[in-house]
Amino acid sequence: MPLILFAFVVRLRDGLPLSASTDFEHFRELQERKQQLRTISKTLARFPERGTVKGQELNIFFISSEGVSYMTVCHCSLPVAKAFCFLEDLRWEFTTCFNSTAVSLADRPYPFLEFDSTIQKLKQQYNQSGGPALEVTLAEVQGDLIIHPPQEINLEEVDLTNGTANGHMEQGPASGQNVRLEPVTAPGILSLVLNIVCASLNIIRGVHLIEYTFQDDYEGVWNVVAFLMAFVCCVCQCHLYLFHSSLKKHKSFALLSVIVLCNLYLLGLRNPWQLLFHISVACISTLLILRRKLIDRSNDCGV
Repeated sequence: MPLILFAFVVRLRDGLPLSASTDFEHFRELQERKQQLRTISKTLARFPERGTVKGQELNIFFISSEGVSYMTVCHCSLPVAKAFCFLEDLRWEFTTCFNSTAVSLADRPYPFLEFDSTIQKLKQQYNQSGGPALEVTLAEVQGDLIIHPPQEINLEEVDLTNGTANGHMEQGPASGQNVRLEPVTAPGILSLVLNIVCASLNIIRGVHLIEYTFQDDYEGVWNVVAFLMAFVCCVCQCHLYLFHSSLKKHKSFALLSVIVLCNLYLLGLRNPWQLLFHISVACISTLLILRRKLIDRSNDCGV
């Protein structure tokens, strides 16, 4: 397997793709890393000049300079210094071919697609020799990485904007990207319906109990709170399934925990079958929330 599999050049301010290498590998993890790479590219302005995203077999590296970011997907066996050497060489080649004015005036994705031939030559050089042509360059990069180590990026911390219905993401006018969630499935629709049923049952029981709580000197106030909290959590689960959110895993497990605790607290007001129904719906919804992934529907232009 090649050490450097994919390279990507984007405009820093809005993540507009400028050029990319042609695909020759199509295995699953590479496609996932490319999707993550494009997702990260829209928020690169928030990160330092150097960064990395660790994966199981493949890692993402990037550098940013003069309004342009250079990104690559590499095999984990490639040393970090050599990966950043590749990006530095890529940066030098790109700035030699295109000036900052051409970059700033670009108004469509992949305006410099012809740069792919240069990327392929550079990739071939690194994949065949295992590193840069000049050892001096490698030593310089190694020394610089010791002084200024790259930031390791956690994908859960990449704050993506919530989208419109069916998981569309809001985009900047010039981003050239269209990122969305996977389509809603039949099990997803069923879980939404069941969640709405559970939410309705919770709010009806909660409102009904309020009247008796006032009559009994607020003795059942915590039962009312439990019903209302369960109602809110059911609604939040529906929202979390339909729309993307940062820290989705943490939020989904937090909602599940609250629903379980609320239903256990209401053990005296619900029979075991009712409790099983509410908790099962919450568990199924959590599973479907976690399984609904982001997909990248950008115009790849054949790369």
